[in-house]
Amino acid sequence: MSKELFISSAQEGDRIALVSERRLVEYQVQNNSNKFNVGDVYLGTVRKIVPGLNAAFIDIGFEKDAFLHYFDLGPKLKSLQKYTDQVLHSPSSVSPKLAKFRQEQEIPKDGKISQVLTRNQPILVQVVKEPISSKGPRLSCEISLAGRYIVLVPFSNGVTVSKRVTDKAERQRLVRLLTSIKPENFGIIIRTVAEGKEVAELDADLRSLVKTWEDGFAALKVSKPRDLIIGEQDKTSSILRDTLNGSFDAITVDKKEVYDDIKAYLKKIAPDKEKILKLHQGKIKLFEASDIEKQIKTLFGKSVSLPGGGYLIIEHTEALHVIDVNSGNKSISESNQEETALYTNIEAVKEVARQLRLRDMGGIIVVDFIDMKKAENRKMIYERMKSEMKDDRSKFVVLPISRFGLIQITRERVRPQTNITTLELCPTCGGTGKINASIAVTDQIENHLEVVLTKQNEKKVTIIVHPFVHSFFTIGFPSKRLKWFFRYGKWIKLFKDSSFGVTEYKFLNAMNDDIDLETKTKKEFVFDAKQEEVEIEEEEEA
Repeated sequence: MSKELFISSAQEGDRIALVSERRLVEYQVQNNSNKFNVGDVYLGTVRKIVPGLNAAFIDIGFEKDAFLHYFDLGPKLKSLQKYTDQVLHSPSSVSPKLAKFRQEQEIPKDGKISQVLTRNQPILVQVVKEPISSKGPRLSCEISLAGRYIVLVPFSNGVTVSKRVTDKAERQRLVRLLTSIKPENFGIIIRTVAEGKEVAELDADLRSLVKTWEDGFAALKVSKPRDLIIGEQDKTSSILRDTLNGSFDAITVDKKEVYDDIKAYLKKIAPDKEKILKLHQGKIKLFEASDIEKQIKTLFGKSVSLPGGGYLIIEHTEALHVIDVNSGNKSISESNQEETALYTNIEAVKEVARQLRLRDMGGIIVVDFIDMKKAENRKMIYERMKSEMKDDRSKFVVLPISRFGLIQITRERVRPQTNITTLELCPTCGGTGKINASIAVTDQIENHLEVVLTKQNEKKVTIIVHPFVHSFFTIGFPSKRLKWFFRYGKWIKLFKDSSFGVTEYKFLNAMNDDIDLETKTKKEFVFDAKQEEVEIEEEEEA
């Protein structure tokens, strides 16, 4: 399965699209204004401790204090606190290599946060979830540094392997290799892409992560609260680090600076992949030339079409996301509803998995499939759902399908959901959702006509209206327009324009210039509940 990565750069940030078999499967926007990225390590300050939540709020410079729960402190909190205090107050007494660092006792799993943290205390924290909606970032004290093949965990000594590496002999080989080369007091999590790699590649990745930790040590020595200690790579490099494999055919960018940065990064992590990097220099924009822009506009709406004629309806709420599967007007077999439902559901499974990655939907997702009577068909949909999501880099859990055709999915949410504007302002209401009552438009036109002819003394008048309104004024005998002629002694030209809304109209004078219908006259035609009262008062004044 071929994969391509497209990166379009602009002043406000980068747009990153991952395409598999020419189909968009991941889309992310890296906004330059957002400085809080998952993986960043900050020196924070404990602002508030909430015993009822067993949590604390930490100031790391965001407009809202970040949230830190007791369960996210990690068992090595006391060791981390000891290290932080020594680096801040007596840096000469501690080394970033940690080989001679004496660790403290682990904190209990069921303890109270008030027993281990105090207000205004400095604390080293890592962002694990970006700010979402009105909430600040979520933090952890279990610092981890992700590399291409491994994840480095300071103040730990364990070596574990990703569950996706299933070969027992390979798991043992990787553990044996990393145990022999890892520094003291550093734990290691071996990633899936490390499978089959030689010790030289693993050692280079390990050295790079240790260097990152040492750079963080240097930054911490001269830091003050709210300072960034270790900055995570940007999303572009993160995607390259996490997804780059032998199936990649091309990486295309449209900015020379980004091209040079990625080339240097590839040279470090995958020198054999430098040749697939390309710089787009055409007159047509990168996302338009590669058909990505069109896919973005069609895939991020409320309704998403399926190849067989069905469609998905996707609704987002604060609590959960709901995806409804519909068969549409097309039926595969009118005589067999079960077959039709199964066929549409199979198509929906693939698109649902794709949409979760595309929109980066997290939290609780409920998918309402078309009802199927056979248990084996429901089981098939459940198994396919798990299979289609196997390439998803976020943690997820898929629950078995219920008798009502519902599948519940929980997916890790670390950043706000991707929202793309696929709608434009209504030309009639201007986005307000309100227009004048269509039944009143003919009265408005006639009243404006009276003002234009009798008060503004226009000699020739042309009115442009919607075709429906044009028919109302011209059809029949005597027509409304003919009655105007008898009343005012002037023939009014009427033209229809299908681009006009039903309540839109325009008056033109003899020079074909717009007539100002807002000009104030003695008699105002107010179309509301008080119109009759206004007209009566004017008659009494006369």
